[in-house]
Amino acid sequence: MNEITLHRLTRQEVNAVSALARKVWQATYPALISQAQIDTMLDDRYAPDRILAQLDDPQHAWWVAQQDQAWVGFAHASLDGGACKLDKLYIHPDSQRQGIGAALLGAVQTWARQRHARRLWLQVNRGNTRAIAAYRKYGFHLVESRVFDIGHGFVMDDHVMEQML
Repeated sequence: MNEITLHRLTRQEVNAVSALARKVWQATYPALISQAQIDTMLDDRYAPDRILAQLDDPQHAWWVAQQDQAWVGFAHASLDGGACKLDKLYIHPDSQRQGIGAALLGAVQTWARQRHARRLWLQVNRGNTRAIAAYRKYGFHLVESRVFDIGHGFVMDDHVMEQML
């Protein structure tokens, strides 16, 4: 396995992260949610203006992972009082199970601890069994299951998981 490098996302890399998100989502979500919901969520959550605004906000942080100069994963977290939300953690399907997710999670945990967050939480689609198993392996436990209305006639049917920092 070749070395994985992590760094904070730069303004010049925003479009590359959006493109990687589309690849990962198309490999992961068609069996779980409709293509219309995938497209809507990608257009909203990975809009360059939105990511750029988050890069300028000290309550948000983005990381990218590269292997052999290829984009293989990314993570995004945001602070909320004494907690930190792991909002995004995605690994290219061809690069999963190589420690990239663990490395990105470690970067998020370090960042959150440095900002005095006491817990890290996330939402994961109830049907995404691979991700749920990975999060359990990383020490997250189930807090609740909820349906979140995200507008445009769509919902997210998610588990909320957390770990103490």
